[in-house]
Amino acid sequence: MCARIRGPFEYNNKEEFKEKLLEWIGDVFYDILPEYGYEVREEQIYTAFQSADAFCNNNIHLAEAGLGTGKTFAYLLTAFAYARFSGKPVVIACASTALQEQLAGSEGDIAILSKLLELEIDARMAKDPHQYICDAKVNDTTDEVSTMSDEVNEWINKTNRGERSEIPSMPDRVWKWIGWDESMACDICSSRGFCKLVKAKEHYWQTKDLIIVDHEVFFNDLWTRDERIANGQLPILPSYSAVIFDEGHKILLPAAMQAGEHINQEEMEHMIDAIEEIQGARDSFLSSAISMEHAFHEFFTNLNWHLIKDDCSKRLSIRISDDLLKTANAFKKTLNHLLMDFQIEQELYMESLSANQIQAYEGQIERATIALEQFCRNKGVDIISWVDGGDGSFWVVPRNLSELLNKKLYQKEIPVVFTSATLSNEGDFDYFIRTIGLKNVTKSTVGSPFDLENQVVVYMNPSSNCKKDDLNHKIETLVSLLNQNGGRALVLTNSMEEVRMIRKGLGKYKLPFEILWEDKGERGFLVRTFRQEETSVLIGSNFWEGVDVPGEALTLLIVWQLPFPTRDPIIEVQRKEARQQGLDVAKTVDYPEMGLKLKQGCGRLIRTQNDQGAIIILDHVIGTRWESVVMGALPAGAKIRTIGEVNFN
Repeated sequence: MCARIRGPFEYNNKEEFKEKLLEWIGDVFYDILPEYGYEVREEQIYTAFQSADAFCNNNIHLAEAGLGTGKTFAYLLTAFAYARFSGKPVVIACASTALQEQLAGSEGDIAILSKLLELEIDARMAKDPHQYICDAKVNDTTDEVSTMSDEVNEWINKTNRGERSEIPSMPDRVWKWIGWDESMACDICSSRGFCKLVKAKEHYWQTKDLIIVDHEVFFNDLWTRDERIANGQLPILPSYSAVIFDEGHKILLPAAMQAGEHINQEEMEHMIDAIEEIQGARDSFLSSAISMEHAFHEFFTNLNWHLIKDDCSKRLSIRISDDLLKTANAFKKTLNHLLMDFQIEQELYMESLSANQIQAYEGQIERATIALEQFCRNKGVDIISWVDGGDGSFWVVPRNLSELLNKKLYQKEIPVVFTSATLSNEGDFDYFIRTIGLKNVTKSTVGSPFDLENQVVVYMNPSSNCKKDDLNHKIETLVSLLNQNGGRALVLTNSMEEVRMIRKGLGKYKLPFEILWEDKGERGFLVRTFRQEETSVLIGSNFWEGVDVPGEALTLLIVWQLPFPTRDPIIEVQRKEARQQGLDVAKTVDYPEMGLKLKQGCGRLIRTQNDQGAIIILDHVIGTRWESVVMGALPAGAKIRTIGEVNFN
């Protein structure tokens, strides 16, 4: 048999492919990349070999790689080669659009690797549909479009892709008028097959090597794939040969939300207002609309009475009662009546509402009905429900995602790799494995190649410090630490309530540096300002991950309070299941969850081999039941001191 060039190296069969793949990876890391100034990192090479083994054996693999390992290059080599070998692209699912750009942008990691290795890696992004213009909405919102700036109108008229990233200065309120949303009736749209979203889909469907998506898009495809194919529709993503989850520790929430349904109060009110403005509507139709509006308000009013308040959680759990189920069922019945009226004589309303609007409202009603049906069925035993603390949306998602993941993904017997710096607690992957329902997995873990022993010092309160819960004492300690360090600090809290409490406590102090508060600006803007204003201090509850500030701007990381999990509804289900199995809830759920988040937070401090700094935990650690968990989350090898020994000189 003649050797075939199917990628970056020659091979004759599958067994030889694995052998040649490992040889090629070794050549790249030991010979090629060092020629361009890249250092040899054994942790990176080990991770790359483990990923290659997982691909070649169709394994589900957990690849934990510490900060600075270079895990992206480690998995990209195997992903590219395997795509060429299998004849199908490999999907790389990222935690955010920003990470997609970091991978597949014009100056991203894939472009850099392609240039260094002189390879033509075909990688394309499949972005969230919400990132694209909807041609039908642009046509239906002529009045609103006319009030937009000249810059926006000029862009609308000349853009080919209609992607929001092309004009990042556009405010959210304007994008709402023209951006795609799930209420759009694509099936009957006059632009069907020719719109910006379809063009984007056609582009990434032609990918040969790598499709770069975010977690939401991947799970939207995964959950709807079979149904779309059965209905004669194309799935969101083309057929693929393997999946890599970058930042794999973050998949649970997007997986749940894409599998569930929700009712957005604002969208429901907009629909009601539009219906009430219909000219010449039948009395029975208006009566159905009025009944639905009354039931809608009654349900959400009752729902608010049943919320379990928690200032630390973005999602508020719901106490399900017979009374709440009764109002939910009544709301569902009025939605069914309204939908029937729409469908029977929708042509009567065409003068007041476009066909797209009518179809959109029907879809909105159907999705709300499904959410309420699932909520009422079996008194909510089979679902997880919550109310979003931001926009007040009511969410219903499947309780057992493990079964869905097993059926839709794990049983496909394709390689699946989860990679992150935080998949385990001291090398113990059990919590993550249990959370996402894994069974037969391979695992690898490597620490950071940085010299953390000489780069980081950790200070903690001794267990004898009885003042640890005294707010005034903590504020005094915080002020002293910030002054000693000359600012340059990130203060991590667990809630916006704690942020406001700290702001009030610092009110009587005059600090010689700028304080950046999370609730006083957009997150990305605050991080950029923190990076640029070298002596500034950033304080917030949502900076435990995703903050990359190397150098002198961040030399002190303060943990105001250990990040024990809140009464988040997804965590509450895990706690309940642990109790039912007779397990210690704290050791099984709370401590591992806290440890992983603390590990993420500590990772904000040292971003390069030249960084140095201190981590200070103002909460009790030494002598507690969770001491070993905290110690395992700290940078490996870091020196441990008491707060009384702080000396930044």
